[in-house]
Amino acid sequence: MLSAEQIKAYKQQGFLVLHEHFSLDEMQQLRAEALNIVDNFDPNLSRSIFSTESESNTNRDDYFLSSDDKVRCFFEEDAFSESGELGQEKALSINKIGHALHRLNPVFSNFSQGSDIANIARDLGLRQPEIRQSMYIFKQPKIGGVIRWHQDATYFYTTPQTVITYWLAIEDATLINGCLQVDKQGAHFPLKEQFKRYENDSTELVQIEDIEWPENDRALPLEVKAGTLVVFNGVLPHFSEANRSNKSRHAFTLHLTCRSAEYHTHNWIRAEGLAI
Repeated sequence: MLSAEQIKAYKQQGFLVLHEHFSLDEMQQLRAEALNIVDNFDPNLSRSIFSTESESNTNRDDYFLSSDDKVRCFFEEDAFSESGELGQEKALSINKIGHALHRLNPVFSNFSQGSDIANIARDLGLRQPEIRQSMYIFKQPKIGGVIRWHQDATYFYTTPQTVITYWLAIEDATLINGCLQVDKQGAHFPLKEQFKRYENDSTELVQIEDIEWPENDRALPLEVKAGTLVVFNGVLPHFSEANRSNKSRHAFTLHLTCRSAEYHTHNWIRAEGLAI
């Protein structure tokens, strides 16, 4: 599926952009299903908030930690007023849906287990690809939060390192609405941190390398059209700014590892990988 030039570019820069790889109809189907999930979500069941803005924030509640084999909604950090009420309608308050859409939801599972996803993984070196996690990210207007510099291998630690991220633009992504930004020189950046979950469900962000994150002027904004697929390796540093615009920036992400690699027991996702 991928050309030799595309595979070479991925190895050299740590990421690959496949512009408008999927159709707008496919993106609309995923978007409609995500909104359907939110519509059926009772906000009184949980007020769980997802945020990565602070590097020291390892607070993950039971609702989050037990979501690796479920489909659950998480609120934006700024979704609630000081009195604890939603500051806008429910559909504009959710940060993301995670983390087993690829397994449990028919619309998302059909997409995630499609031949395109599997073939790209194999072209990029995953001989036995398996999906570990899926997320639908809303990046809501006005309140879409910052996602700090991080590396996905921090959360999907394997030996050897095999995690690959698929980041799919459901809607157009621009600097204005908080597009994905990657380190232009980060293809082989050392793994800085490991997020560990212990048997008692306590968590810890452990420093592996005493190095600084890249300066923001080394970031490459990936402004892309809906249907574009960005694929990047597990050590590529990336982040996104807050969305203070009037336009959302929906995206769907998958994290894949290779079944032949050792998947570490301290990874927070404990559910079995789904072979594709």
